[in-house]
Amino acid sequence: KLQAAAAALLLAAAGVLAVTGTGLAAGFALLACLMLGAALALAPCLGAILRLGEARAARAMAQWFWADTRQQLPGLGLALMALLLAMAANVGVSTMVSSFRLTFVGFLDQRLSAELYVDAEAVADRAGLERFLETRSDAVLPIMSVDATLAGLRAEIFGARIGYTYRENWRFLDAVPAVWDEVEAGGAVIINEQLARRAGLSVGDALALGPGLSMPVAGIVGDYGNPIGQAIVGEALFRQAFPGVVPRRYGVRTDDPQGLRQALVEAFDFPPARLVDQAALKAFSLSVFERTFSVTGALNVLTLAVAAFAILMSLLTLAAMRLPQMAPVWAMGTTQRRLAGMEILRTVLLAALTAVLALPLGLALAWVLLAIVNVEAFGWRLPMYLFPAEYTRLMLFALGAALSAALWPAWRLARMEPAALLRIFANER
Repeated sequence: KLQAAAAALLLAAAGVLAVTGTGLAAGFALLACLMLGAALALAPCLGAILRLGEARAARAMAQWFWADTRQQLPGLGLALMALLLAMAANVGVSTMVSSFRLTFVGFLDQRLSAELYVDAEAVADRAGLERFLETRSDAVLPIMSVDATLAGLRAEIFGARIGYTYRENWRFLDAVPAVWDEVEAGGAVIINEQLARRAGLSVGDALALGPGLSMPVAGIVGDYGNPIGQAIVGEALFRQAFPGVVPRRYGVRTDDPQGLRQALVEAFDFPPARLVDQAALKAFSLSVFERTFSVTGALNVLTLAVAAFAILMSLLTLAAMRLPQMAPVWAMGTTQRRLAGMEILRTVLLAALTAVLALPLGLALAWVLLAIVNVEAFGWRLPMYLFPAEYTRLMLFALGAALSAALWPAWRLARMEPAALLRIFANER
């Protein structure tokens, strides 16, 4: 009862922090209350489920199975808590990483929409380079930026040549209906989510870009992985406000990126490293992310292995203590092999119930990481996606870990000498 009361108190505190808490410290406190409260609530929840199974059992052996399983909860409590936390952490982190992966791929498709990127840092005649690109491509997108302080925060201002590339590929978290038309006309600005959250800005609010230059926010875009704020204005307004800034890079829309690369090398003696095609850039970005994804998979296996080891140690410790419960059942005719099978079934059942209870806890953990901790730490929020196939795989891993832990104690019970069970009755009168 004390454990259930402590669990209820911690979970209630987690709910309060989720609604009213602010700051990164509150986010971590929410995680602590959520995980510890759920771990303490595990035994009462399992006990209630097992009592329900016992009440519905019709045969004596089934009733004994459910009652004996419930009787084991105190001894297996810590091991099952370890399994719950490991499973929930795996579900939560896998959901976060997989959601980030989907969002990241979409973000790359949005931001790396040009087929070729030209680093013009070493080119003196930028105007000549731009004219050369315009005659050999579908569209040229100069990339111009300047460091600035916006709403008291460190940020960057970008000038964009508005065209079909931006109109077709960019997706907004919030925006006015004709957002690109207003930006192209020089009457509005687009900001990223980081700047919007940290400065408390929303669509329609005015943002000062410099002395005498203030305009309304027309759209807010997701900018995942960027630590600072960004503002995007039309090319004409940018050149007017910052006449000394010239494009350092160009995005080029073309159906023949390799041919254009060769033409640039021949005409301007470009080093190959300054000409990057979209496919190579995306492949490199995804390869870096996949290495992180692989590490997450390895951690999943490690945490479940630790939980399986905890279950094994608990079962070995309980093996000798449980003989007084099993000896009478054996004496009434149940074989040791059947008792061993019931021991395996009991462990797998407890693991399965724990895994089922861990799933909503893991999803709650993922939501906290994505919607609270990530926002407080980095200033942007990731959308949360669900991955049923991944959760099924994790549950199978958890059941496999519990089954592996139960096999050795069950094998020892099946091979035990009958005399060891008979000695239980030595002091009976």
